Amino acid sequence: MKVIDAQADTRTFTTDPLPVEEPLQIAGAGPAGLAAAITLARAGRTVIVHEAKPSVGYRFQGDLQGLENWSHRQDVLEVLRGQGITTEFAMFPGINGTAFDAWGKAYKIQSKKPLFYTVERGPGPDTLDTALLNQARELGVEVRFNSRLRQLDGAGILAAGPQAADAMAVGFHFETDMENGFWVICDNNLAPKGYAYLLIMNGIGTVKSCMFTDFKRQHVYVQRTVDAFEKQVGLRMRNLRPHGGVGNFRIPMSALHGQHPVVGEQAGFQDTLWGFGMRHAITSGVLAAQSLLNGNDYNQQWRSALSKQLLASVVNRVFYGHIPNWGYRWFLRYATQQEDIREFLHRFYAFSLFKRLSLPWLNRYYKSRYDELYCKDETCVCVQCRCGKTVT
Repeated sequence: MKVIDAQADTRTFTTDPLPVEEPLQIAGAGPAGLAAAITLARAGRTVIVHEAKPSVGYRFQGDLQGLENWSHRQDVLEVLRGQGITTEFAMFPGINGTAFDAWGKAYKIQSKKPLFYTVERGPGPDTLDTALLNQARELGVEVRFNSRLRQLDGAGILAAGPQAADAMAVGFHFETDMENGFWVICDNNLAPKGYAYLLIMNGIGTVKSCMFTDFKRQHVYVQRTVDAFEKQVGLRMRNLRPHGGVGNFRIPMSALHGQHPVVGEQAGFQDTLWGFGMRHAITSGVLAAQSLLNGNDYNQQWRSALSKQLLASVVNRVFYGHIPNWGYRWFLRYATQQEDIREFLHRFYAFSLFKRLSLPWLNRYYKSRYDELYCKDETCVCVQCRCGKTVT
């Protein structure tokens, strides 16, 4: 898949506003799908969500993840509340942490406001997924588990999750007596072209290698990651459970499949640099729902809200993925010397003139593992199309 300047595709896909009596179907009960369902239900629409797995957040099973808070100056919790999305889930604000380079040197991470919020994923009582599910159900949304929607004949939204593995995060979930906190190691020997991380919240933890290449040696990298955190921070784990997940990063030529909006990871809406995707996913779900309600052009909406950040993250990924360990050391030293690292990362994620000028050569240096299928049939009803042509 080529990196496409999303603003270069000028086709419009405006539709008439959705008839009030027509029920909406959504394929997928992840954050994007549930955010779309909540937005539609708040507007009085009848919504049915189909989830192929037996529970919400099934593939995560207690995974701790970061709800990113630096790409915008407005706090992400305020953004969610402004979108009508609940924030009634357990969280830990990441303000002070520690990063290590490949030589074990520690760099203190300090921010005036949270860089991110650690949240739990999966079907547990205090998870982000359960909070979204509860809000949707309270609004009258019907969620059908063990229901794989293969075709979407009427109006609806596609939110079926990642379609390929551009990155892989592999490690363990565990119980611990360690205090809440976050730690990061930038070392290609632990996480090639990525980073290793440790998150602790309320007696549970996640330790993983987030790698962007060499997936076949994942077990080697996971063991090296565990050994490094045991040495650097005294990692203590009980009741270990192995876990892994994938991420797919791309900028779609169109986020419509047939006439259906595509949201979240199925559309490729992820931070290509480090893989923070929940904020993009929820926003895309809200925008897709609004497009159905108002008859607005969904492609125009997501491009306006997300495309500059997505493009900037691809440029960041190209540079990050091509520097050796001494480059990570320089980056950590420079970033942690800033008065406020959140403000530094905000500028780092901005779509600057330099990043705009870099776009013509991105296709040479970055390619998603997903060969996007774009179906030319505007009446296509496949949830995951098998009748399209490969985009060239």
